[in-house]
Amino acid sequence: MGIKVGLYSHYRLNSGNIVPSVGDMAKRDLHNVLFPKQRKILTHFGEDLLLAMKRRGFTKKLLCERTGFDHKTVNKVFAGDPGVAIGTYLKVMAVLGMESNFAEMAAHDEVGIKLQNIKLLEGSK
Repeated sequence: MGIKVGLYSHYRLNSGNIVPSVGDMAKRDLHNVLFPKQRKILTHFGEDLLLAMKRRGFTKKLLCERTGFDHKTVNKVFAGDPGVAIGTYLKVMAVLGMESNFAEMAAHDEVGIKLQNIKLLEGSK
């Protein structure tokens, strides 16, 4: 049995766990399956990009011209739409002079470092 959470996300109960339900959704909607926390993060990311654009005194029209994207795509980026390709987000960040921020995201892998440290400490005993 599926439950609707948010505008696009569907979940089902599986062995006591809530998991995304993709069986009753069209294949084209798979990119919209995000947990609420993930959706919130992406929404904030889009808002942060919009604020960055405004801080620079750029307009959406200028951003469209510099990225080559239409206004609909740019609006989706600022809305944090999960269907927007990651390269689109990167190109917007590049126009805003923020592409190095993108490169640093996965470099700061705190969980991976902690797991590696645990293994290294266990090996030294």
